Amino acid sequence: MPTPISDHTTPWPADTAARYVERGYWAGVGLGDLLREVADRTPDALALVDPFAGLRLTHRELTGRAGAAGARLRELGLRRGDRIVVQLGNGYEFAVLLLACLRTGIVPVMALPAHRRAELTHLATHAEATAIAVPDRIRDFDHQQLAHDLADEVTGSTGGPWHVLVAGTDVAPGGVDLRALCGPGPAAPGDGPDPGDVAVFLLSGGTTGLPKLIARTHDDYAYNARRSAEVSGVDSGTVYLVSLPAGHNFPLACPGILGTLLAGGTVVMLPSPEPVRAFATIAAERVTHTAVVPAVAGRWLDHAAEHGAGELAPLRVLQVGGARLADELARRVRPVLGATLQQVFGMAEGLLNYTRLDDPDDVVCGTQGRPMCPDDEVRLVDETGDDVVEGEPGSLLTRGPYTPRGYYKAAEQNARAFTDDGWYRSGDICRRTPEGNLVVEGRDKDMINRGGEKISAELVENLVYQLPAVAQVAAVAMPDPELGERVCVYVVARSGTVVTLAEIRTAMEAAGVARYTLPERLVLVDEIPATKVGKIDKKLLRADIAARMEAEVPA
Repeated sequence: MPTPISDHTTPWPADTAARYVERGYWAGVGLGDLLREVADRTPDALALVDPFAGLRLTHRELTGRAGAAGARLRELGLRRGDRIVVQLGNGYEFAVLLLACLRTGIVPVMALPAHRRAELTHLATHAEATAIAVPDRIRDFDHQQLAHDLADEVTGSTGGPWHVLVAGTDVAPGGVDLRALCGPGPAAPGDGPDPGDVAVFLLSGGTTGLPKLIARTHDDYAYNARRSAEVSGVDSGTVYLVSLPAGHNFPLACPGILGTLLAGGTVVMLPSPEPVRAFATIAAERVTHTAVVPAVAGRWLDHAAEHGAGELAPLRVLQVGGARLADELARRVRPVLGATLQQVFGMAEGLLNYTRLDDPDDVVCGTQGRPMCPDDEVRLVDETGDDVVEGEPGSLLTRGPYTPRGYYKAAEQNARAFTDDGWYRSGDICRRTPEGNLVVEGRDKDMINRGGEKISAELVENLVYQLPAVAQVAAVAMPDPELGERVCVYVVARSGTVVTLAEIRTAMEAAGVARYTLPERLVLVDEIPATKVGKIDKKLLRADIAARMEAEVPA
C-alpha cells in the first residue's frame, strides 16, 4: 500500500492556518464540491469544448462525467489518497480525469507530454503511484508502451497493481480505455476529500536533477484559482483557451482550467498554441482569455504582423508568463494583437504576481506585476539574508496562503529551499518598484529556463559525464530571442578523444530524458574557469557564451 501523503508533507503552522481561514482565503470546501456547486447554479452553461473530439459539455454534463469517472476509478481499486501520474495532452480526457480525481480524493501527479522514462519512473516511484494516464501515441512516440514498460520498476514501491489508462483509439491489451472511463454514467458514491487534503501534485523545475513534487491542498489551490480569476477578469462569460500543456500550473489554475470553471466560464482545449490553429479557434469559439509563454507570444506577434489579427477580435486578455517577457515584445501586444497584456510571474510553489488589467502601460510592459493576495509576504534579500535597499535587486523569498511550506518527501531539498520560519527561497532575482511591482532580473539558482520549461544544469551535467571522453562539463543558459534561454554545455575532453554535440544528445536521449533538456550548443575548451573557492564560474561562462553569440551576429 502507498504511504499516506500526510506522512511526508509540511503543514502550515496552526496559527497561520487559522488566520487564512479567518480571512476567507481558505473556504474549507473541496475543489470537487466547489465545482459541483457551480454546476448546480448554472447546469446548462457551456463548460468544456474539445474541437478535435467534437465534444461540447455543459457544467452539468462535465461534472456528471467526472462523477462517473470517479466511480470507474474506484472499480479499478483506486481510493482516496492514491496517486495517479497524468501525462495527457490537451483534450477533454484531461479535464474529466482531473475533476474525477478532485471529487474522489485520488491525487493526480502532473507529468508533461515531453517526459520520458527517466522522469516518469522518478515521479511514479517517488509519489508511490498505482496508475498512469497516457495518450496512445503522440506523433512517433508510443506512450502506452512506455507506460506498460514502467510496471516492474514502479510496482516495487507500492506492492500493488499498476493500471495504465490510455486516451486514444488504439488501446493495447492490459490497458484501460480512458475515453470509456470518462463517458457518462452514475457517479461515485462515498465521501470526498477533506479541504486540507492534497488535491494535486505539481512539479518543480529544480536545480538538483529530476522534478520535486509540490503538494497543493484543496484549500490553497482553490484560492489560487479563484483569486487568479478575479485579478484576470474571468467570470461566467469568459471563454478560456488552453493551448499550453495543461499539466502546468499556469494553464491549470492561474486562473486556467480550474479558475475558469469555478467562475462558471467555458474552457476550450487545444493541443498546441501554433498560431494558425490557435487564431482560428479563438475566432470560432469567441475566446476571451488565454495564456502563453514569451516564445509563443513572439510567434503570435510575427504571425499577426504578416497575416493580420482579425481572428483575434474576441480576445480581451493575453496572459504571458513562464519566463521574463522582453519589454519590446510586451509593448507590441496591444497594438498588434488587440488584447490587453497581463504579465504573470509566479511559481508552482505558490506566489503569483499579476499586472492588473487597468495598470498603465509602463507597468504592464515594464514589470511582472505584484502579489495577488494581501497576505502574500515577499522579501528581497542579499547573499547574507539581509533585506536589500528598496529598489535594489535581491533574491526573492515568500510565504503566503497558497505557498506550501515544503516539498513532498524531500527533507534535504527542503533544508535548502525553505527557511526555518517557512520562507520559500524562490531563486529569482527581482527588484521592487515604488508601487510594489516586481521586475525579474534573473536567477540565483543553477537552472535554465527554456521557454518556461525549467532545466536542471546539474541533471544535464550528470548525464554528459557518462560519456567516457568527457573530463569536465558545465551546463549554462545561453540567451535566445525566441525561448529566452537554451542549453549550452562547455566540455573539456579527455586527451586524445573527441566529443561532439550529436554524441551528447544521443546519449541523453538514450537515458530517457525529455527532449527539451538536450543541449543545443557545445563549446569545447581546454579548461573550465573556477571561482576563488574552486566552484565552476557559471557567471563567467554565461557571459562568455553571450559574447560568442554576439560576435557571430552579422554586422
